Amino acid sequence: MKIESITFHQIKMPLVSPFETSFGRETDRECVIVEIQSEGLTGYGECVATRDPGYNYETTGTAMHILSEFVTPLILGKDVKDALDFQEKVSGIRGHHLAKAGVEMALWDLIGKREGKSLRQLFGGTREKVEVGVSVGIQESAQSLVRSVAEYVGQGYARVKIKIKPGRDVEDASAVRQEFPNLRLQVDANSAYTLDDANILKPLDALNLLLIEQPLFEDDIWDHHKLQEQFNTPICLDESVLSPRHARYAIEMKACRVINIKAGRLGGLSQALMVHDLCNENKLPVWCGGMLETGIGRASNISLATLSNFVLPGDISASDRYYALDITNERFVLNADSTIDVPSGNGLGVTVNEDALKKFTLLKKSFIANS
Repeated sequence: MKIESITFHQIKMPLVSPFETSFGRETDRECVIVEIQSEGLTGYGECVATRDPGYNYETTGTAMHILSEFVTPLILGKDVKDALDFQEKVSGIRGHHLAKAGVEMALWDLIGKREGKSLRQLFGGTREKVEVGVSVGIQESAQSLVRSVAEYVGQGYARVKIKIKPGRDVEDASAVRQEFPNLRLQVDANSAYTLDDANILKPLDALNLLLIEQPLFEDDIWDHHKLQEQFNTPICLDESVLSPRHARYAIEMKACRVINIKAGRLGGLSQALMVHDLCNENKLPVWCGGMLETGIGRASNISLATLSNFVLPGDISASDRYYALDITNERFVLNADSTIDVPSGNGLGVTVNEDALKKFTLLKKSFIANS
């Protein structure tokens, strides 16, 4: 399919409530929406980079630069056959996975619309609804955290993830576990600890957690192997797995017992599919992480999570968990059984609210191919 035009919308959307992790606190979310036109169709994608380089080095500013100056010249006016062809075309750009993934998502949306298939059908997914959970940021105190978790449990979420950092870890997790002894509970450190902190985290082993996510450095695999040896609770890698190759390293090193798959972090849905298949072959369970996505990225995540080895609930959540007004006309709703229905329309299965997109846009760049 010939890429006729590309538009990048750098947007800023207010969150329903602040979201705090070990690397900072967000009250608004920035990201880049990718819009690609080809053969009379429009595909949308979401680059999940945010304003600050906390999760990784990419920001909305670097993404707009890389997308405009380097990715666009490689595909504008060119024939892009599929996602793997796109990956080959941009292979000379080292890193910048979040930027690449936003474009690849838009290409998948186009492919689905062209072929009259949903992303679930294109991926070979089998579920019509997926299990989801909710991620709860660091609160003012353990007591306020328990109250926040209680609110989400009351809304119907059957799995809760709480963010932790040094000084706000064992006490917080223990308070939630005491209040909810049967809740599917997990914790996420976002690389806030070192291997020397193993004894500090060891009491978590007694709390019957689903997993401990990314406790050590964001570029580490080997020390996670050493940490996993000391814990009965599964260690889950997130930031450390940047490609199918990194996933293989983690499996061979026995650095974890679970992997969190984020298509953005991996550079695209095609790479996420490869990691899923590799983990499935090695009997390592996966789940779908979240990056506070709009309805565009949320639709993509839900479709990805229909694959067989996504055996743990994802950080996908209902639309109203994050946004009072989203940029898609469709909103995702939590079912009574802690699931969300999978979009069935062609491509991503969502349509863009043009007025909302315009309202939240900080910067817009458009590129049109020469006729």
